[in-house]
Amino acid sequence: MRDAFATFLADLRAPVERDPAAEGWLDVFLSYPGFHAITAHRAIHALWQRRVPLLPRLMSEVVHRLTGIDIHPGATIGPGFFIDHGTGVVIGGTAIVGRDVTIYQGVTLGGTSLQRKKRHPTLCDNVVVGSGAAVLGDITIGENVKIGANSVVVKDVPANSTVVGIPGRVVLQDGRPIALPSPRPQVDLPDPGATEVAELRARIAALEARLAELVDRNDVSTPL
Repeated sequence: MRDAFATFLADLRAPVERDPAAEGWLDVFLSYPGFHAITAHRAIHALWQRRVPLLPRLMSEVVHRLTGIDIHPGATIGPGFFIDHGTGVVIGGTAIVGRDVTIYQGVTLGGTSLQRKKRHPTLCDNVVVGSGAAVLGDITIGENVKIGANSVVVKDVPANSTVVGIPGRVVLQDGRPIALPSPRPQVDLPDPGATEVAELRARIAALEARLAELVDRNDVSTPL
């Protein structure tokens, strides 16, 4: 019970500390759907762990409809979890989320397999996932990673990194920029029109020379 209350307080404190729009813990308690969703999930997950049939799924769907946040009852989420705004967030059943993680609206922690095994990502402590990003598959996102908005991450990410793009690539690690791979060398291919253009230019030059010769002779009647 003490651990559950400590987790509740950590979840309540997270938006106050990380969202400049929050006007205190009462504001969060009354009006933040992300806080409502994670608080409900704590109870639903406990029922899921006790193998209570049907009820956890039913309760999670009710929470989904009320908050716009879809968290599978099986997802394991650490304390201090903050969902900012929250609409469109989807968290799969085998996802594991560490402490003090922040995710924004439209984020998907999804799976890439239909097999009944670990198929959703693991997010370590202090990860931040930007709005619209998708983190897919049984991959591990290291501590203190930041994932840019609308990125699609399908591979493990080392700790203390920043990831952007589709597919996601590390652009910053341990405070140092990561050089992008060199672009592919361009292949020189023949231009099918170049030869014809060169021939036309040569023919025009010959005609101009012939015309100049005729003008010099004042014999413009001679055919080209």
